[in-house]
Amino acid sequence: MAATIGDVARAAGVSRSTVSYALSGKRMISDETRERIQAAIDELGFTPNAGARALATAQTNVLGLYLQFQEDEFAPAMLQYVLPVSTTAREHGFDLLMVTDTDLVGAVTRTTSSYMVDGVVLLDVTYDDVRLEPLRRASQPAVLIGYARDAEGFDSFDLDFGEAARLAIDHLADLGHRDIILMTPPEHVVARGGSYVWRFRDAAVERAARYGIHLTAHYGDSRQPGIRESLDAAFAASPAATALIVHNDATIAALPSYLNDRGLRSPDDLSVVGVFSREFGQTFSLPYTAVETSPDRLGQLAVQQLIRRIADPAEAGVPVVRLIEPSLTDRGSTGPAA
Repeated sequence: MAATIGDVARAAGVSRSTVSYALSGKRMISDETRERIQAAIDELGFTPNAGARALATAQTNVLGLYLQFQEDEFAPAMLQYVLPVSTTAREHGFDLLMVTDTDLVGAVTRTTSSYMVDGVVLLDVTYDDVRLEPLRRASQPAVLIGYARDAEGFDSFDLDFGEAARLAIDHLADLGHRDIILMTPPEHVVARGGSYVWRFRDAAVERAARYGIHLTAHYGDSRQPGIRESLDAAFAASPAATALIVHNDATIAALPSYLNDRGLRSPDDLSVVGVFSREFGQTFSLPYTAVETSPDRLGQLAVQQLIRRIADPAEAGVPVVRLIEPSLTDRGSTGPAA
């Protein structure tokens, strides 16, 4: 019969709760007591979960990365955030457990209550994210890459999407553009609570109004033929537009072939500003001026802060909420308005 936590407690001469605290790391245990418990675990072969295997440090050296791969979204957009999280974790001696269970609350509860991970990185954060409540009940720290309505108590990192929109509008306004099309992420992203959509759109609308610019915002799509159809509808609605802002990864990836099919050249016929990372642009050979979304920077900062909080919660200080300042890279796809 497998050894139980009671067997370990009797062998070590401590209470069951003391063994539990030693396994979970929820309370301070003296080195002498921890060594006795570890000796009993080794003798009895007691390994209930990952916490027991790393009892000496009360750590598993594993970070949980919680995300969803939605069938109606553009997968490469999500993957560009996964790599920097994984790379930074590995550089600090942590492995990564990727959790994609559609039972969002259950997945968080299961992996944190069993102490499979030392800390949590939350991706694809939604405005009213249901994963925050079980994370508040967990003993492990968590960091958000994204923005939620009630993220109090959590470290959060995200791009300043409002400033990103203002950068794009300012750039085109300086070139004399007064009729601009904005392609946003799909409407279903808004329905799921993707706040970055309206944070960018609302800031763009407000900034354009200051310049007296006619800006029309249209939902894009994440799949063909919807991508092409949404662009067709946008150009039909704004035939006099001289510039296009694309805040939609799937749309910007498909834009070169679309403009070629329409016989449009940038910047001669249409100025184009995208919102994507340098790596994303290289992957899809995008020649467009763009606001950098900085997934590498976000992933690195988030994991570094999480590891600091795992190592010493008090030293890590009060929760950090940081919006990364965007930058615009001019690749020659914008010019003076006709």
